[in-house]
Amino acid sequence: MSNRYTRLSADQAVALINNGDTIATSGFTAAGTPKACGRALAERAKAEHAAGRPFKVRLLTGASTGPSVDQALAEADALSFRFPYQSNAAIRAKINTGEIPFFDLHLSHSPQYVEYGFLGEVDVAIVEVTEVTDDGKVYLTTAGGASPTYLALAKKVIFELNSYHNPRLREMHDVYTVAKPPYRKEIPIYHPLNKVGKPYTQVDPAKVIGIVETNEPDECAKMAPYGDVHHAIGENVVAFLVGEIKAGRIPAEFLPIQSGVGNVANAVLASMGSDPRIPAFHMFTEVFQDACLDLMDEGRLLGASTCSLTLGTESLQRIYENFDRYAKKIVIRPQAVSNNPGLVRRLGVISMNTAIEADIYGNINSTHVGGTMMMNGIGGSGDFTRNAYISIFTAPSTAKDGKISAIVPMVSHCDHNEHSVQVMVTEHGFADLRGVPPGDRPELIIEKCAHPDYRPLLHDYIRSTKGKGHIHHDLAHAFDFHLRYQKTGSMMPAETANRES
Repeated sequence: MSNRYTRLSADQAVALINNGDTIATSGFTAAGTPKACGRALAERAKAEHAAGRPFKVRLLTGASTGPSVDQALAEADALSFRFPYQSNAAIRAKINTGEIPFFDLHLSHSPQYVEYGFLGEVDVAIVEVTEVTDDGKVYLTTAGGASPTYLALAKKVIFELNSYHNPRLREMHDVYTVAKPPYRKEIPIYHPLNKVGKPYTQVDPAKVIGIVETNEPDECAKMAPYGDVHHAIGENVVAFLVGEIKAGRIPAEFLPIQSGVGNVANAVLASMGSDPRIPAFHMFTEVFQDACLDLMDEGRLLGASTCSLTLGTESLQRIYENFDRYAKKIVIRPQAVSNNPGLVRRLGVISMNTAIEADIYGNINSTHVGGTMMMNGIGGSGDFTRNAYISIFTAPSTAKDGKISAIVPMVSHCDHNEHSVQVMVTEHGFADLRGVPPGDRPELIIEKCAHPDYRPLLHDYIRSTKGKGHIHHDLAHAFDFHLRYQKTGSMMPAETANRES
């Protein structure tokens, strides 16, 4: 490592940050996210507040972060703005009370929003690295994220040099810069494992104000285990895919898979991996999680293009200790490439994401509980859903011990409309919506996806619409499920629940 750059403690580094600054960080999920500087910045904010001085920053990231950034800064009341995605309970609570303004955006769009100047200037970028050279070559850790964009635009740069991470990660990174319009060209990737860029990104060395040396693992949370309902969802996804293979709509060599994060996603991947009717496959996705590594070790996942290694400590160590095995099977890209809509369409990606709720016409709410309370954000689900060869959404049919139906007459917030959603899957079955006109969708979705306890209510709603219009809705009662839940704590009418009990 070069001696050109000044070594600083985390406290010394964040002392160079001013109230009102726009801060941009590396990482995508907790993978590759700064740690020491996030905690130090939170302590700085607490000290300033205790002294009666204002101190808040605007925070731009690749996606969600680890607790050393989002949680620490939220708890320190240090944020005046957050963009473009989060998944931490502490920051979510303040977003939903209006204390932290949050701008939610598709993750493939996020770097160019900043690059185009839509969000103003970037004052300081804080980026985790395995190395930075005298001439400004920057070798990232476990995520591509938006780091190339932030390093190019920031007025000042702080690096966290994390010796925990294996410097051989550079063998996985493929940093390709997407040009601005009207000079943007096609990205010459024709297979998930194609590399078209460099193993490093670049920074002007004159902007580097200091390096903070650390030795810390990523703060990726262990995924919740999946249960019988999630397993049934996985089996129904497999049943659909096998039918598509038999029908010749998926080629014999299969197509690349994109999968969201969580226990449903893990269950689906496990079901695909264990069923011999599904060929070994590649992934073109945004997050490489523990289930993906297991599939790779089993020979079921042939290779993966991703934006981050969102792995538990044991899984990441498995890669580091056996790097030769994985180096050519995993490609880490910036999110402007990993989530690029043109590549999703070119490669014929099959997208699989999770819904909070879906309605009887195929619209999906993936962000706002009850239409008002932000959960995490749209993330990359829209990047993939709108452009996928086949777009699949999964969800358990009920939540809160049956008090909430995931299938409702009309979604309380719409992130993915019926034009983009092709297949809906719950533990009860799947509804293939391709080519199905609106008038025929409710019957299909209700019978294939809704929980049996809620099917009569949904059928009653459809009958109440009297079949008027291209899409049939009774606007006076479209949100009865949600209003009933707000009033009674259950979407099920009391008389119906009492009768069933």
